[in-house]
Amino acid sequence: MAGLELVVALCAAVLLGGMLARRLGVAAPVILVIAGLLLSLLPVFSGVVLPPEAVLLLFLPALLYWESLTTSLREIRRFIRGVFLTGTVLVVVTAGAVAVVAHALGVKWEAAWIIGAAVAPTDAAATAALSGAMARQQITVLRAESLINDGTALVVYGLAVGAATGDARLGTLGVAGFFLVSFFGGIGVGLLTGWAVFQVRRRITDPLFANVGSLLTPFVAYLLAEAVHASGVLAVVTCGLYMSQVTPRVVAAVTRQQGAAFWTLSTFLLNGALFVLVGIQVPASVRALDSGLVGVGLIVVGAVYVSILLVRFGFLVTSAYLIRAVDRRPQQRLLRTTNRARLVSTVAGLRGAVSLAVALAVPEFLPNGSAFPDRDLIVFVVAGVVVASLILQGLALPRVIRWAQIPSDTSLRNEVLLARRTATEEALAALPELAAGLDVPEDITGTLRYEYEEHLRATLADQEGVSDHPALVRIQQYTQLKLAMIATKRATVVRLRDQRIIDDSALRIIQAQLDAEEVRLRPPPPEE
Repeated sequence: MAGLELVVALCAAVLLGGMLARRLGVAAPVILVIAGLLLSLLPVFSGVVLPPEAVLLLFLPALLYWESLTTSLREIRRFIRGVFLTGTVLVVVTAGAVAVVAHALGVKWEAAWIIGAAVAPTDAAATAALSGAMARQQITVLRAESLINDGTALVVYGLAVGAATGDARLGTLGVAGFFLVSFFGGIGVGLLTGWAVFQVRRRITDPLFANVGSLLTPFVAYLLAEAVHASGVLAVVTCGLYMSQVTPRVVAAVTRQQGAAFWTLSTFLLNGALFVLVGIQVPASVRALDSGLVGVGLIVVGAVYVSILLVRFGFLVTSAYLIRAVDRRPQQRLLRTTNRARLVSTVAGLRGAVSLAVALAVPEFLPNGSAFPDRDLIVFVVAGVVVASLILQGLALPRVIRWAQIPSDTSLRNEVLLARRTATEEALAALPELAAGLDVPEDITGTLRYEYEEHLRATLADQEGVSDHPALVRIQQYTQLKLAMIATKRATVVRLRDQRIIDDSALRIIQAQLDAEEVRLRPPPPEE
Protein backbone atom coordinates (compact mmCIF):
# COMPACT_ATOMS: atom_id res chain seq x y z
CA MET A 1 0.00 0.00 0.00
CA ALA A 2 2.89 2.38 0.75
CA GLY A 3 4.01 2.06 -2.86
CA LEU A 4 0.63 3.25 -4.14
CA GLU A 5 0.65 6.12 -1.65
CA LEU A 6 4.09 7.15 -2.92
CA VAL A 7 2.92 7.11 -6.55
CA VAL A 8 -0.11 9.25 -5.72
CA ALA A 9 2.02 11.64 -3.66
CA LEU A 10 4.61 11.96 -6.43
CA CYS A 11 2.00 12.68 -9.09
CA ALA A 12 0.22 15.20 -6.86
CA ALA A 13 3.51 16.91 -6.01
CA VAL A 14 4.50 17.11 -9.68
CA LEU A 15 1.10 18.55 -10.63
CA LEU A 16 0.80 21.11 -7.83
CA GLY A 17 4.50 21.94 -7.79
CA GLY A 18 4.61 22.52 -11.53
CA MET A 19 1.55 24.78 -11.43
CA LEU A 20 2.94 26.74 -8.46
CA ALA A 21 6.33 27.14 -10.14
CA ARG A 22 4.70 28.54 -13.27
CA ARG A 23 2.59 30.96 -11.22
CA LEU A 24 5.60 32.15 -9.18
CA GLY A 25 7.87 32.33 -12.23
CA VAL A 26 10.60 30.14 -10.73
CA ALA A 27 12.25 26.98 -12.06
CA ALA A 28 10.10 23.91 -11.40
CA PRO A 29 12.96 21.87 -9.80
CA VAL A 30 13.10 24.38 -6.92
CA ILE A 31 9.46 23.86 -5.95
CA LEU A 32 9.57 20.10 -6.55
CA VAL A 33 12.61 19.57 -4.30
CA ILE A 34 10.93 21.61 -1.57
CA ALA A 35 7.79 19.49 -2.05
CA GLY A 36 9.91 16.40 -1.55
CA LEU A 37 11.38 17.82 1.65
CA LEU A 38 7.87 18.47 2.96
CA LEU A 39 6.72 14.96 2.03
CA SER A 40 9.69 13.50 3.92
CA LEU A 41 8.19 14.94 7.13
CA LEU A 42 5.25 12.54 6.82
CA PRO A 43 5.94 9.25 8.64
CA VAL A 44 4.78 7.13 5.69
CA PHE A 45 7.51 8.60 3.48
CA SER A 46 10.30 9.00 6.05
CA GLY A 47 11.91 5.68 5.07
CA VAL A 48 11.66 6.11 1.30
CA VAL A 49 14.99 5.51 -0.42
CA LEU A 50 15.81 6.49 -4.00
CA PRO A 51 17.06 3.20 -5.52
CA PRO A 52 20.09 3.96 -7.73
CA GLU A 53 19.16 1.16 -10.12
CA ALA A 54 15.76 2.82 -10.69
CA VAL A 55 17.46 6.04 -11.83
CA LEU A 56 20.18 4.36 -13.88
CA LEU A 57 18.01 1.64 -15.45
CA LEU A 58 14.50 3.12 -15.56
CA PHE A 59 14.54 6.92 -15.45
CA LEU A 60 17.81 7.74 -17.21
CA PRO A 61 17.37 5.78 -20.50
CA ALA A 62 13.86 7.12 -21.09
CA LEU A 63 14.80 10.73 -20.31
CA LEU A 64 17.99 10.67 -22.36
CA TYR A 65 16.27 9.04 -25.33
CA TRP A 66 13.54 11.66 -25.57
CA GLU A 67 16.08 14.46 -25.08
CA SER A 68 18.25 13.08 -27.87
CA LEU A 69 15.22 12.66 -30.16
CA THR A 70 14.31 16.33 -29.69
CA THR A 71 17.82 17.81 -29.79
CA SER A 72 19.14 19.40 -32.98
CA LEU A 73 21.91 17.25 -34.46
CA ARG A 74 22.87 20.15 -36.72
CA GLU A 75 23.42 22.42 -33.74
CA ILE A 76 25.42 19.71 -31.96
CA ARG A 77 27.70 19.48 -35.00
CA ARG A 78 27.97 23.25 -35.08
CA PHE A 79 29.12 23.45 -31.47
CA ILE A 80 30.79 20.04 -31.36
CA ARG A 81 34.04 21.25 -29.82
CA GLY A 82 32.31 23.00 -26.96
CA VAL A 83 29.95 20.08 -26.41
CA PHE A 84 32.82 17.57 -26.40
CA LEU A 85 34.94 19.66 -24.03
CA THR A 86 32.16 20.27 -21.50
CA GLY A 87 30.75 16.76 -21.80
CA THR A 88 34.08 14.98 -21.25
CA VAL A 89 37.07 17.12 -20.26
CA LEU A 90 35.11 19.41 -17.94
CA VAL A 91 33.64 16.40 -16.14
CA VAL A 92 37.10 14.95 -15.46
CA VAL A 93 38.50 18.36 -14.44
CA THR A 94 35.56 18.99 -12.11
CA ALA A 95 35.82 15.54 -10.54
CA GLY A 96 39.55 16.06 -9.94
CA ALA A 97 39.11 19.55 -8.48
CA VAL A 98 36.32 18.37 -6.16
CA ALA A 99 38.47 15.42 -5.06
CA VAL A 100 41.34 17.75 -4.17
CA VAL A 101 39.05 20.12 -2.24
CA ALA A 102 37.30 17.30 -0.37
CA HIS A 103 40.58 15.58 0.48
CA ALA A 104 41.99 18.86 1.78
CA LEU A 105 39.07 18.96 4.21
CA GLY A 106 39.83 15.47 5.54
CA VAL A 107 37.90 13.16 3.20
CA LYS A 108 39.77 10.02 2.12
CA TRP A 109 40.96 10.02 -1.50
CA GLU A 110 38.68 7.13 -2.52
CA ALA A 111 35.58 8.89 -1.18
CA ALA A 112 36.75 12.28 -2.50
CA TRP A 113 37.00 10.96 -6.08
CA ILE A 114 33.55 9.35 -5.85
CA ILE A 115 32.08 12.65 -4.65
CA GLY A 116 33.81 14.36 -7.57
CA ALA A 117 32.45 11.84 -10.08
CA ALA A 118 28.94 12.18 -8.66
CA VAL A 119 28.68 15.98 -8.73
CA ALA A 120 30.68 16.58 -11.93
CA PRO A 121 27.89 16.11 -14.55
CA THR A 122 25.04 18.52 -15.10
CA ASP A 123 21.63 16.90 -15.04
CA ALA A 124 19.61 16.21 -18.21
CA ALA A 125 16.29 16.37 -16.35
CA ALA A 126 17.09 19.74 -14.80
CA THR A 127 18.26 21.04 -18.18
CA ALA A 128 14.97 20.01 -19.78
CA ALA A 129 13.05 21.78 -17.02
CA LEU A 130 14.94 25.03 -17.64
CA SER A 131 14.86 24.93 -21.44
CA GLY A 132 12.08 27.47 -21.84
CA ALA A 133 14.00 30.18 -19.99
CA MET A 134 17.22 30.32 -22.01
CA ALA A 135 18.43 31.35 -25.44
CA ARG A 136 18.30 28.66 -28.12
CA GLN A 137 22.09 28.41 -28.61
CA GLN A 138 22.77 28.08 -24.90
CA ILE A 139 20.10 25.51 -24.20
CA THR A 140 21.16 23.44 -27.23
CA VAL A 141 24.76 23.26 -26.01
CA LEU A 142 23.67 22.62 -22.42
CA ARG A 143 21.29 19.83 -23.46
CA ALA A 144 23.91 18.22 -25.68
CA GLU A 145 26.44 18.41 -22.84
CA SER A 146 24.02 16.80 -20.38
CA LEU A 147 23.41 13.96 -22.85
CA ILE A 148 27.00 12.75 -22.74
CA ASN A 149 28.48 13.95 -19.45
CA ASP A 150 26.61 11.29 -17.47
CA GLY A 151 28.51 8.67 -19.43
CA THR A 152 31.83 10.34 -18.62
CA ALA A 153 30.94 10.68 -14.96
CA LEU A 154 29.91 7.03 -14.69
CA VAL A 155 33.27 5.99 -16.17
CA VAL A 156 35.10 8.13 -13.59
CA TYR A 157 32.87 6.70 -10.88
CA GLY A 158 33.66 3.13 -11.99
CA LEU A 159 37.37 3.88 -11.85
CA ALA A 160 37.07 5.46 -8.40
CA VAL A 161 35.11 2.53 -6.97
CA GLY A 162 37.53 0.11 -8.64
CA ALA A 163 40.47 1.87 -7.01
CA ALA A 164 38.74 1.79 -3.63
CA THR A 165 38.03 -1.95 -3.91
CA GLY A 166 41.56 -2.75 -5.11
CA ASP A 167 40.72 -3.69 -8.71
CA ALA A 168 44.00 -4.92 -10.16
CA ARG A 169 42.94 -4.13 -13.75
CA LEU A 170 43.18 -0.39 -13.23
CA GLY A 171 46.70 0.22 -14.46
CA THR A 172 47.47 2.89 -17.07
CA LEU A 173 46.55 0.61 -19.95
CA GLY A 174 43.54 -0.70 -18.08
CA VAL A 175 42.18 2.81 -17.51
CA ALA A 176 42.74 3.76 -21.16
CA GLY A 177 41.04 0.58 -22.35
CA PHE A 178 38.16 1.18 -19.95
CA PHE A 179 37.58 4.65 -21.43
CA LEU A 180 37.87 3.47 -25.03
CA VAL A 181 35.53 0.52 -24.61
CA SER A 182 33.04 2.62 -22.70
CA PHE A 183 32.91 5.51 -25.18
CA PHE A 184 33.38 3.92 -28.58
CA GLY A 185 31.57 0.76 -27.51
CA GLY A 186 28.57 2.83 -26.38
CA ILE A 187 28.47 4.73 -29.66
CA GLY A 188 28.77 1.49 -31.65
CA VAL A 189 26.01 -0.24 -29.71
CA GLY A 190 23.79 2.82 -30.09
CA LEU A 191 24.22 2.90 -33.87
CA LEU A 192 23.67 -0.85 -34.18
CA THR A 193 20.55 -0.74 -32.01
CA GLY A 194 19.20 2.25 -33.91
CA TRP A 195 19.71 0.54 -37.27
CA ALA A 196 18.08 -2.70 -36.09
CA VAL A 197 15.11 -0.93 -34.49
CA PHE A 198 14.63 1.16 -37.63
CA GLN A 199 14.47 -1.96 -39.79
CA VAL A 200 11.73 -3.32 -37.54
CA ARG A 201 9.77 -0.09 -37.08
CA ARG A 202 9.59 0.69 -40.80
CA ARG A 203 7.58 -2.52 -41.21
CA ILE A 204 5.11 -1.78 -38.38
CA THR A 205 2.03 0.10 -39.54
CA ASP A 206 -0.09 0.00 -36.39
CA PRO A 207 0.62 3.19 -34.36
CA LEU A 208 0.13 1.42 -31.04
CA PHE A 209 2.67 -1.30 -31.78
CA ALA A 210 5.09 1.20 -33.32
CA ASN A 211 5.09 3.32 -30.16
CA VAL A 212 5.56 0.26 -27.97
CA GLY A 213 8.69 -0.35 -30.03
CA SER A 214 9.72 3.26 -29.46
CA LEU A 215 9.30 2.79 -25.70
CA LEU A 216 11.48 -0.34 -25.73
CA THR A 217 14.27 1.21 -27.80
CA PRO A 218 16.23 3.14 -25.11
CA PHE A 219 16.14 0.23 -22.66
CA VAL A 220 17.35 -2.22 -25.31
CA ALA A 221 20.22 0.10 -26.24
CA TYR A 222 21.15 0.66 -22.58
CA LEU A 223 21.09 -3.01 -21.59
CA LEU A 224 23.02 -4.15 -24.67
CA ALA A 225 25.75 -1.60 -23.99
CA GLU A 226 25.99 -2.52 -20.32
CA ALA A 227 26.20 -6.22 -21.29
CA VAL A 228 29.42 -5.55 -23.22
CA HIS A 229 30.75 -3.13 -20.53
CA ALA A 230 30.20 -0.09 -22.74
CA SER A 231 28.47 3.16 -21.81
CA GLY A 232 24.72 2.67 -21.74
CA VAL A 233 24.26 6.44 -21.62
CA LEU A 234 26.16 7.01 -24.87
CA ALA A 235 24.37 4.07 -26.48
CA VAL A 236 20.95 5.59 -25.69
CA VAL A 237 21.99 9.05 -26.85
CA THR A 238 23.55 7.77 -30.08
CA CYS A 239 20.51 5.62 -30.80
CA GLY A 240 18.18 8.56 -30.20
CA LEU A 241 20.13 10.89 -32.47
CA TYR A 242 20.20 8.21 -35.19
CA MET A 243 16.45 7.63 -34.94
CA SER A 244 15.76 11.38 -35.08
CA GLN A 245 17.41 11.46 -38.51
CA VAL A 246 15.88 8.35 -40.13
CA THR A 247 12.34 8.05 -38.76
CA PRO A 248 10.74 11.23 -40.19
CA ARG A 249 10.65 9.62 -43.66
CA VAL A 250 8.93 6.39 -42.63
CA VAL A 251 6.89 6.98 -39.45
CA ALA A 252 3.22 7.76 -40.10
CA ALA A 253 1.75 11.06 -38.89
CA VAL A 254 -0.70 9.41 -36.50
CA THR A 255 2.13 7.33 -34.99
CA ARG A 256 4.27 10.42 -34.55
CA GLN A 257 1.42 12.40 -32.96
CA GLN A 258 0.60 9.60 -30.55
CA GLY A 259 4.26 9.05 -29.66
CA ALA A 260 4.96 12.72 -29.06
CA ALA A 261 1.99 12.98 -26.71
CA PHE A 262 3.09 9.88 -24.80
CA TRP A 263 6.74 10.90 -24.47
CA THR A 264 5.94 14.49 -23.52
CA LEU A 265 3.67 13.40 -20.68
CA SER A 266 5.79 10.49 -19.44
CA THR A 267 9.09 12.41 -19.41
CA PHE A 268 7.39 15.32 -17.65
CA LEU A 269 6.26 12.95 -14.91
CA LEU A 270 9.64 11.21 -14.71
CA ASN A 271 11.48 14.54 -14.50
CA GLY A 272 9.22 15.86 -11.79
CA ALA A 273 9.23 12.62 -9.82
CA LEU A 274 13.03 12.60 -9.76
CA PHE A 275 13.18 16.07 -8.20
CA VAL A 276 10.56 15.16 -5.60
CA LEU A 277 12.44 11.94 -4.76
CA VAL A 278 15.66 13.93 -4.31
CA GLY A 279 13.88 16.10 -1.75
CA ILE A 280 12.47 13.05 0.05
CA GLN A 281 15.91 11.41 0.15
CA VAL A 282 17.82 14.32 1.74
CA PRO A 283 16.63 13.85 5.38
CA ALA A 284 17.55 10.15 5.17
CA SER A 285 21.11 11.07 4.15
CA VAL A 286 21.33 13.43 7.14
CA ARG A 287 20.07 10.78 9.56
CA ALA A 288 22.55 8.21 8.21
CA LEU A 289 25.52 10.45 9.02
CA ASP A 290 27.08 10.32 12.47
CA SER A 291 25.99 13.45 14.35
CA GLY A 292 29.60 14.36 15.04
CA LEU A 293 30.32 14.53 11.30
CA VAL A 294 27.36 16.70 10.30
CA GLY A 295 29.34 19.90 10.83
CA VAL A 296 32.26 18.59 8.80
CA GLY A 297 29.85 17.40 6.13
CA LEU A 298 28.25 20.83 5.83
CA ILE A 299 31.67 22.44 5.39
CA VAL A 300 32.52 19.93 2.66
CA VAL A 301 29.15 20.56 0.98
CA GLY A 302 29.80 24.30 0.87
CA ALA A 303 33.36 23.93 -0.38
CA VAL A 304 32.42 21.38 -3.05
CA TYR A 305 29.46 23.44 -4.22
CA VAL A 306 31.53 26.59 -4.63
CA SER A 307 34.29 24.64 -6.37
CA ILE A 308 32.00 23.16 -9.05
CA LEU A 309 30.72 26.63 -9.93
CA LEU A 310 34.19 28.18 -10.06
CA VAL A 311 35.63 25.30 -12.07
CA ARG A 312 32.77 25.39 -14.56
CA PHE A 313 32.97 29.14 -15.14
CA GLY A 314 36.76 29.09 -15.30
CA PHE A 315 36.75 26.20 -17.75
CA LEU A 316 34.16 27.85 -20.03
CA VAL A 317 36.17 31.08 -20.15
CA THR A 318 39.57 29.42 -20.54
CA SER A 319 38.51 26.94 -23.22
CA ALA A 320 36.78 29.69 -25.19
CA TYR A 321 39.89 31.88 -25.29
CA LEU A 322 42.12 28.92 -26.16
CA ILE A 323 39.85 28.00 -29.07
CA ARG A 324 39.78 31.64 -30.11
CA ALA A 325 43.58 31.77 -30.15
CA VAL A 326 43.90 28.56 -32.18
CA ASP A 327 40.99 28.92 -34.59
CA ARG A 328 40.48 32.37 -36.11
CA ARG A 329 38.29 31.32 -39.04
CA PRO A 330 35.35 33.64 -39.84
CA GLN A 331 32.77 30.91 -39.16
CA GLN A 332 34.32 30.30 -35.75
CA ARG A 333 33.95 33.97 -34.89
CA LEU A 334 30.21 33.68 -35.46
CA LEU A 335 30.04 31.18 -32.58
CA ARG A 336 31.68 33.47 -30.05
CA THR A 337 29.75 34.59 -27.02
CA THR A 338 30.31 36.77 -23.95
CA ASN A 339 31.43 36.06 -20.41
CA ARG A 340 27.95 37.09 -19.29
CA ALA A 341 26.51 34.29 -21.38
CA ARG A 342 29.09 31.89 -19.91
CA LEU A 343 27.95 32.90 -16.43
CA VAL A 344 24.39 32.02 -17.45
CA SER A 345 25.62 28.60 -18.63
CA THR A 346 27.42 28.18 -15.31
CA VAL A 347 24.33 28.93 -13.25
CA ALA A 348 22.20 26.75 -15.55
CA GLY A 349 24.46 23.74 -14.94
CA LEU A 350 22.30 22.18 -12.23
CA ARG A 351 23.07 18.87 -10.56
CA GLY A 352 20.24 16.39 -10.11
CA ALA A 353 19.04 12.90 -9.36
CA VAL A 354 21.75 11.12 -11.37
CA SER A 355 24.38 12.56 -9.01
CA LEU A 356 22.47 11.26 -5.98
CA ALA A 357 21.94 7.87 -7.65
CA VAL A 358 25.70 7.56 -8.23
CA ALA A 359 26.34 8.28 -4.55
CA LEU A 360 23.71 5.78 -3.40
CA ALA A 361 25.17 3.13 -5.72
CA VAL A 362 28.41 3.04 -3.70
CA PRO A 363 28.68 -0.43 -2.10
CA GLU A 364 28.36 -0.60 1.67
CA PHE A 365 31.26 -3.03 2.08
CA LEU A 366 34.63 -3.68 0.48
CA PRO A 367 35.52 -7.17 -0.81
CA ASN A 368 37.37 -7.89 2.45
CA GLY A 369 34.20 -7.27 4.45
CA SER A 370 35.15 -3.90 5.92
CA ALA A 371 32.92 -0.86 5.57
CA PHE A 372 33.38 1.30 2.48
CA PRO A 373 35.32 4.40 3.57
CA ASP A 374 33.11 7.44 4.29
CA ARG A 375 30.08 6.07 2.41
CA ASP A 376 27.57 7.95 4.58
CA LEU A 377 29.60 11.13 4.13
CA ILE A 378 29.59 10.63 0.34
CA VAL A 379 25.80 10.40 0.25
CA PHE A 380 25.41 13.38 2.61
CA VAL A 381 27.75 15.64 0.64
CA VAL A 382 26.32 14.74 -2.77
CA ALA A 383 22.74 15.17 -1.53
CA GLY A 384 23.64 18.57 -0.04
CA VAL A 385 25.30 19.74 -3.27
CA VAL A 386 22.33 18.58 -5.37
CA VAL A 387 19.80 20.40 -3.18
CA ALA A 388 21.94 23.55 -3.05
CA SER A 389 22.35 23.46 -6.82
CA LEU A 390 18.65 22.99 -7.57
CA ILE A 391 17.42 25.61 -5.11
CA LEU A 392 20.11 28.30 -5.22
CA GLN A 393 20.85 28.15 -8.93
CA GLY A 394 17.21 27.56 -9.81
CA LEU A 395 16.21 30.74 -7.96
CA ALA A 396 19.15 32.75 -9.29
CA LEU A 397 18.90 31.74 -12.96
CA PRO A 398 16.03 34.06 -14.04
CA ARG A 399 17.82 37.04 -12.51
CA VAL A 400 21.14 36.10 -14.08
CA ILE A 401 19.46 35.73 -17.49
CA ARG A 402 17.95 39.22 -17.19
CA TRP A 403 21.30 40.65 -16.05
CA ALA A 404 23.18 39.03 -18.94
CA GLN A 405 20.95 40.80 -21.52
CA ILE A 406 21.53 38.13 -24.16
CA PRO A 407 20.01 39.19 -27.51
CA SER A 408 16.91 37.29 -28.57
CA ASP A 409 17.44 34.55 -31.14
CA THR A 410 14.93 34.56 -34.02
CA SER A 411 16.75 32.00 -36.17
CA LEU A 412 14.29 29.20 -35.40
CA ARG A 413 11.28 31.32 -36.36
CA ASN A 414 12.99 32.40 -39.58
CA GLU A 415 13.79 28.79 -40.48
CA VAL A 416 10.19 27.72 -39.81
CA LEU A 417 8.86 30.45 -42.11
CA LEU A 418 11.42 29.54 -44.78
CA ALA A 419 10.39 25.88 -44.63
CA ARG A 420 6.69 26.75 -44.84
CA ARG A 421 7.21 29.04 -47.83
CA THR A 422 9.43 26.57 -49.71
CA ALA A 423 7.15 23.61 -49.00
CA THR A 424 4.07 25.53 -50.15
CA GLU A 425 5.79 26.78 -53.34
CA GLU A 426 6.91 23.29 -54.30
CA ALA A 427 3.49 21.81 -53.50
CA LEU A 428 1.85 24.42 -55.76
CA ALA A 429 4.32 23.63 -58.54
CA ALA A 430 3.51 19.92 -58.27
CA LEU A 431 -0.27 20.44 -58.04
CA PRO A 432 -1.11 20.10 -61.79
CA GLU A 433 0.81 16.85 -62.13
CA LEU A 434 -0.63 15.44 -58.91
CA ALA A 435 -4.18 16.40 -59.90
CA ALA A 436 -3.77 14.82 -63.33
CA GLY A 437 -2.35 11.63 -61.85
CA LEU A 438 -5.27 11.32 -59.41
CA ASP A 439 -7.86 12.40 -62.03
CA VAL A 440 -9.14 15.20 -59.77
CA PRO A 441 -11.70 17.63 -61.31
CA GLU A 442 -10.57 21.16 -62.10
CA ASP A 443 -12.95 22.81 -59.61
CA ILE A 444 -11.42 20.88 -56.71
CA THR A 445 -7.92 21.64 -57.98
CA GLY A 446 -8.79 25.34 -58.23
CA THR A 447 -10.15 25.43 -54.67
CA LEU A 448 -7.01 23.80 -53.30
CA ARG A 449 -4.78 26.09 -55.37
CA TYR A 450 -6.53 29.17 -53.96
CA GLU A 451 -6.13 27.88 -50.39
CA TYR A 452 -2.41 27.19 -50.86
CA GLU A 453 -1.79 30.53 -52.56
CA GLU A 454 -3.55 32.27 -49.66
CA HIS A 455 -1.32 30.46 -47.17
CA LEU A 456 1.75 31.38 -49.23
CA ARG A 457 0.80 35.07 -49.22
CA ALA A 458 0.24 34.89 -45.46
CA THR A 459 3.63 33.23 -44.93
CA LEU A 460 5.41 35.90 -47.02
CA ALA A 461 3.65 38.63 -45.05
CA ASP A 462 4.67 36.96 -41.78
CA GLN A 463 8.29 36.86 -42.95
CA GLU A 464 8.15 40.58 -43.71
CA GLY A 465 6.62 41.31 -40.32
CA VAL A 466 3.38 42.78 -41.74
CA SER A 467 0.96 41.64 -39.04
CA ASP A 468 -2.07 43.41 -40.58
CA HIS A 469 -1.62 42.02 -44.09
CA PRO A 470 -5.03 41.06 -45.61
CA ALA A 471 -3.88 37.48 -46.25
CA LEU A 472 -2.86 37.04 -42.62
CA VAL A 473 -6.11 38.55 -41.39
CA ARG A 474 -8.17 36.25 -43.65
CA ILE A 475 -6.25 33.17 -42.47
CA GLN A 476 -6.83 34.14 -38.84
CA GLN A 477 -10.54 34.75 -39.46
CA TYR A 478 -10.85 31.48 -41.35
CA THR A 479 -9.14 29.60 -38.51
CA GLN A 480 -11.34 31.20 -35.86
CA LEU A 481 -14.48 30.34 -37.82
CA LYS A 482 -13.36 26.74 -38.37
CA LEU A 483 -12.58 26.33 -34.66
CA ALA A 484 -16.00 27.73 -33.76
CA MET A 485 -17.64 25.29 -36.19
CA ILE A 486 -15.68 22.40 -34.66
CA ALA A 487 -16.80 23.45 -31.17
CA THR A 488 -20.41 23.47 -32.37
CA LYS A 489 -20.07 20.01 -33.91
CA ARG A 490 -18.47 18.70 -30.73
CA ALA A 491 -21.27 20.12 -28.58
CA THR A 492 -23.82 18.53 -30.91
CA VAL A 493 -22.38 15.00 -30.74
CA VAL A 494 -22.04 15.27 -26.95
CA ARG A 495 -25.71 16.31 -26.77
CA LEU A 496 -26.65 13.32 -28.94
CA ARG A 497 -24.73 11.07 -26.56
CA ASP A 498 -26.40 12.63 -23.53
CA GLN A 499 -29.80 12.09 -25.14
CA ARG A 500 -28.79 8.45 -25.74
CA ILE A 501 -29.29 8.82 -29.48
CA ILE A 502 -25.68 7.71 -30.11
CA ASP A 503 -23.35 5.51 -28.09
CA ASP A 504 -20.12 6.55 -26.35
CA SER A 505 -18.19 4.60 -28.96
CA ALA A 506 -19.65 6.74 -31.74
CA LEU A 507 -18.85 9.86 -29.71
CA ARG A 508 -15.21 8.84 -29.33
CA ILE A 509 -14.79 8.17 -33.06
CA ILE A 510 -16.18 11.56 -34.09
CA GLN A 511 -14.43 13.33 -31.23
CA ALA A 512 -11.06 11.94 -32.34
CA GLN A 513 -11.68 13.26 -35.86
CA LEU A 514 -12.65 16.69 -34.55
CA ASP A 515 -9.66 16.76 -32.20
CA ALA A 516 -7.25 15.98 -35.06
CA GLU A 517 -8.77 18.80 -37.13
CA GLU A 518 -8.54 21.23 -34.22
CA VAL A 519 -4.90 20.32 -33.54
CA ARG A 520 -4.13 20.96 -37.21
CA LEU A 521 -5.69 24.41 -37.09
CA ARG A 522 -4.25 25.63 -33.80
CA PRO A 523 -0.68 27.01 -33.76
CA PRO A 524 1.94 24.69 -32.25
CA PRO A 525 3.29 25.45 -28.78
CA PRO A 526 6.48 27.53 -28.64
CA GLU A 527 9.73 25.63 -29.13
CA GLU A 528 11.58 25.03 -25.86
